Amino acid sequence: MTTRTAAANERPGATFLRIAIALQTLTIFLQAISAGLLPDTSFGAQLHDAGARVTYGTTMLYLLVAVLVWRRHDGSPRPVLYASGFLALATVQVLVGIAHVPSVHLPLGVLMFGLSLLVLAGNDGTRPGDHRPAGAAARPVTQRLTGRPGSGEE
Repeated sequence: MTTRTAAANERPGATFLRIAIALQTLTIFLQAISAGLLPDTSFGAQLHDAGARVTYGTTMLYLLVAVLVWRRHDGSPRPVLYASGFLALATVQVLVGIAHVPSVHLPLGVLMFGLSLLVLAGNDGTRPGDHRPAGAAARPVTQRLTGRPGSGEE
């Protein structure tokens, strides 16, 4: 009997998705740090501005990786939806940041960081238990519910 590692059970491309979301989470966290430097340092504004560009770029990278993994490996479209949502949130974040609306900018940043952590923690459909081998057909609902093969016409 052979044992399979967790990496062998992951969907193809899941590692790239994890790297992309980890980079996004890290840049959002660094944005919070640079925002804390805004009132205390002369370079805080430039650092936060540069960080915003990097964060937006990592969000676009996450969307690109999600689309490539989805198209090449016939995976779930869920990461694409998450990445699209993050890109929409990042766009709103940039716009309210440029407009200097901290009452929206700060809570939205916290929301983005929290959601990014949730996806990084594995709630994005790429966990090992979610994997179905390539070419395998979905089991009928009755078989999934009862654990027994069935015709589905009960």
